[in-house]
Amino acid sequence: MLKDAIDLSAIKRALVIKLRHHGDVLLTSPIFSVLKNHAPALEIDALVYRDTQEMLTLNPHIAQVFTVDRAWKNLGLLPRLNHELHLLKALRARRYDLLIHLTEHPRGAGLARLLRPRYRLAREFAAKRGRVWRNSFTHLYKVPTTPRHTVEQHLDALRRIGLYPHADERKLVLVAGDEAENTIRALLARHGLIYKSFIHLHPTSRWLFKSWEADKYSALIKALQQMGEQIVVTAAPDTQELKMVRRILEKLDKAAVDLSGQLTLKQLAALTAQAKCFVGVDSVPMHIAAAMQTPVVALFGPSSDVDWKPWQVTHRVITAAYSCRPCGLDGCGGGKVSECLTSISVEEVLSAIKQLLPAANIRSA
Repeated sequence: MLKDAIDLSAIKRALVIKLRHHGDVLLTSPIFSVLKNHAPALEIDALVYRDTQEMLTLNPHIAQVFTVDRAWKNLGLLPRLNHELHLLKALRARRYDLLIHLTEHPRGAGLARLLRPRYRLAREFAAKRGRVWRNSFTHLYKVPTTPRHTVEQHLDALRRIGLYPHADERKLVLVAGDEAENTIRALLARHGLIYKSFIHLHPTSRWLFKSWEADKYSALIKALQQMGEQIVVTAAPDTQELKMVRRILEKLDKAAVDLSGQLTLKQLAALTAQAKCFVGVDSVPMHIAAAMQTPVVALFGPSSDVDWKPWQVTHRVITAAYSCRPCGLDGCGGGKVSECLTSISVEEVLSAIKQLLPAANIRSA
């Protein structure tokens, strides 16, 4: 039994801080579920970057989502200070008893000192952070050097304070909301698509070195269409991602439904919840599909599939047998192209999709 375990029944409010990208934020959702399940009266807030808040808004386990806008750093000193003070005032008004900081971002240590909750929890970074970091927190949790899924790394924070998650409460939680769901139902109806009648393909990532080749995506779509499958393609409203989608679609003999650059993150979640299968690379849409319990085929290159694979959903992960992966580099030699990813064949991906699709929905060419 931990000598410094926390009695959750004695605290009223907690703040969970995760200042990272969209997928990282979504993977914190089990933290809120576990806390709420073990302490139903506890009010739990989140602090994330503004552009990632849709990963947590509408989550029934979260009381409030506070945000930091990355654009503040581009403002003048006084406007930025005004935003920071406004946020600090709002957080102080919540009178937190527990603060859980899930990254090495220095803002977490600063807030731990400024908000002064009774319990302050963060990861131990022996090589990166010194005495100021250690003294900012009452509890430091450790993460093993051996590979471990990011969700479990997050949950190690709770284990450190004596809260041990059950196996059935660790799923990702993402609520699309009625507005997004209604929008997607209407959009699919216009294209003659119904529930679980199509495959959702999101071929790109904000990091293009994580992307497969356009020609192979085109060949994959053609093969699926020959099987009688309907394909819906999405992408972020980013110039490079949209350009890649155009290269994929222009080589098709039969048009796919192209929704690239048209959907919000909530709408993307509502769309993938309607799909029979999701196909993509290591990116937030892959994690969104896992959260919506849509079977996932995920292609991994330089990033670690152990740390980032689809969480608690039926899936197939495809990797190439390169001894150097996962290297974490932005392409081989930093050249923006990852051979461990581009060497994956169309046949491998097609085979994985066939394994996931219900037998009744597989129609031979």
